[in-house]
Amino acid sequence: MTYQEKKSIVSLISTLLIFTVYLLYRYPQYPNEVLDSKVTFHYWGSFILVLTLVSIAAHIVISIVFNIIFRMTTGEKEPAFADELDKRIDLLAFRNSFAMFVSGFLLAMGSLVIDQPLKVMFIVLIAAGFLSDVTGSISRLYYYRRGV
Repeated sequence: MTYQEKKSIVSLISTLLIFTVYLLYRYPQYPNEVLDSKVTFHYWGSFILVLTLVSIAAHIVISIVFNIIFRMTTGEKEPAFADELDKRIDLLAFRNSFAMFVSGFLLAMGSLVIDQPLKVMFIVLIAAGFLSDVTGSISRLYYYRRGV
């Protein structure tokens, strides 16, 4: 298995783990007040903001640890350059990830149009971000395995 495949698998597992742990930690703190209250907006805003920051920090730490472990176990360095295949695969994975997020964003806005509670819009938006990240990792792994 190549470095890029291993990195994609680690990214996928870390995304699933980070999101699950954060969701289990934060969702029980949901306020039991009026659905459209200021407290509810504060909750969802902080939920998304903190999830973004925690996810970025965790991915950086996991990437550093992965590179250290990879180098210790294989004796190889991380590839210093990306060839045309790597760039193409990254672009295709980004396209798939972006399409997933835009679809989720449109669904979230559609939930507002059909008069769903704001909670539904935020949940769909958060799920779209999560699925977008997962789609990017799976796409990258798929294209490295199958080829372009």
